[in-house]
Amino acid sequence: MITGLDHIVVLVKDIGAAKAAYQTLLARAPAWQNSGEGADRVLFTLDNMTLELMAPSGFTATADRMRALLDEQEGVLASLCFRVADIGKMHRRLDRVALKPDPVAEVESSDDASGAALHWKRTRAATELTRGVRMFFLELAEERPKSVASDVAPIDGLDHVVITTEDSDRAAALYGARLGLDLALDRSHHDWGQLMFFRCGDLIVEVVRRPVAGGDSRHDRLWGLSWRVADIDATRARLIAAGLDVSEVRNGRKPGTRIMTVRSGTCGIQTVLLERSLRPVE
Repeated sequence: MITGLDHIVVLVKDIGAAKAAYQTLLARAPAWQNSGEGADRVLFTLDNMTLELMAPSGFTATADRMRALLDEQEGVLASLCFRVADIGKMHRRLDRVALKPDPVAEVESSDDASGAALHWKRTRAATELTRGVRMFFLELAEERPKSVASDVAPIDGLDHVVITTEDSDRAAALYGARLGLDLALDRSHHDWGQLMFFRCGDLIVEVVRRPVAGGDSRHDRLWGLSWRVADIDATRARLIAAGLDVSEVRNGRKPGTRIMTVRSGTCGIQTVLLERSLRPVE
């Protein structure tokens, strides 16, 4: 029933600074901006998902909750929102697998610049039952406008979102059996732990269990984002010219991939860029 990852919400302290940072990182212009209900929002819509930046605004209860979540951090990966074809069927499934969904709500949003409107229906699973990761499910009535490229070598889409866990069996049961995502890879290594890849549209929800002691076995954590680029060398050159701190390009664990880490300009979000080659990297 889940057809893809609709969007990821990143909470930030300063919406203006975050908007500028992600326009530089993605080399794309925002596609949607609005304010209301205690938050300022900026959306970047790429080929396969949307990144929603959200900052507290005013002194409402919603804004105060966001400030508490941010605490001393510049930004926080706050929630996943999955795209579904039929919200009614998805709601029944969530109820059947005991994830206690909220009643389905109808929502409208207007873009501050153009006045265009979007409509969708959504529900939310109970966070205490999704291992601490906030999850929404959305049926969108109209497609969002895409973010146009604003510089060379832009980021094309999301390759995977990374979630860390201390209980891989329960995490696998949540994303596979209960949410219905396809487990494409389950691999363990004594140095870097266990990796599970769940297909979600044309991107991956990656669940990682690392060999560390003392973690919280009941709660998982949204950990980072891996963005897809066509030419990683050109993107790296662009980011360096913009003053960002980036790593050297290196071969990824998966044959045919090259990756690099972005160490600044991400509002504190763990960020990797990935290029997929037509043939494996030697």
